[in-house]
Amino acid sequence: MNQITDINKTSKMLKTGMRKARIGISRSHILTYFLLICLSFLFLYPFLFLLITSVKSPKDLQDITVNWVPTTLYIKNYAVAYEYLYYFKFLKNSLVVTVLSVLGNLISSSMIAYGFSRYHFRGRNLLFMLVILTVIIPVQTIIIPMSIQYSNLGWANSLLPLIVPNFFGFGLRGGLYVFIFRQFYIGLPLELEEAAQIDGCGAARTYLRIILPNAKPAITVNLILSMVWHWNDYYEPIFYITSSDKRLLPQVLTSIVHNINNSAGAAEIANQEVVFTLGVLMAGAVLVLMPIVLVFLLLQKQFMEGVERTGLVG
Repeated sequence: MNQITDINKTSKMLKTGMRKARIGISRSHILTYFLLICLSFLFLYPFLFLLITSVKSPKDLQDITVNWVPTTLYIKNYAVAYEYLYYFKFLKNSLVVTVLSVLGNLISSSMIAYGFSRYHFRGRNLLFMLVILTVIIPVQTIIIPMSIQYSNLGWANSLLPLIVPNFFGFGLRGGLYVFIFRQFYIGLPLELEEAAQIDGCGAARTYLRIILPNAKPAITVNLILSMVWHWNDYYEPIFYITSSDKRLLPQVLTSIVHNINNSAGAAEIANQEVVFTLGVLMAGAVLVLMPIVLVFLLLQKQFMEGVERTGLVG
């Protein structure tokens, strides 16, 4: 009887402990979800404000009682923004710079990182430290000397200063791409390269046939990071490009307000309506962001897998 009583007491204690554990887990989950929702809202708020403002009519924009839900979807903002952005004309320039810059970054940084991860030579660690140091050097401190150098090369007022340096590892945040590739290469087993060498592959063939096909996660991460940074870059183009025909979309976006203000008087006389510039500016920002956001959404899964496998997270 005593044994049965002890078993019953133990069973009750286990049930009570499990019930308390469930309560503790559920409370921790609620707190975790609450914090995640709050943080997500902080990050998403600017984008939500951008989208909602882009479809507000001039009347809604001037009405302080209209915040999150517009009275009507004012699509005309997008039509006006499209017109004053000369969208497809400057979209071509942005695509050329972004695609070629990303290609140059992937080629140069993957080769440089392979040398740092596999070859041992005097001063290797010092050189790698200098490469990483370029990431923390503000571009504002070197933009003037670079502009003078490119001007002496005859590259002034062209897209070449935004493209060519990337093929030599000197592009926008080039040191970071080298670091990501190097961290991934270090994690690859040496047996793969040893087997390739036994089969008669040299260094170049091993790199092309063995290393690169296995480096897809690192390639995806660098591709997306490079693509986003080059697409959104505004600071460097304003120094290198002065011709209105060679500007990129972020540059044109800043001049859309000036263009609208110049035409507002004519629009008021012709249509008895003045386009409120804030809504058009937000619509223009959405049009500029749309291509890069679509590409990121398509590659989001591969990007997250790549981040986990390249050593960027613990």
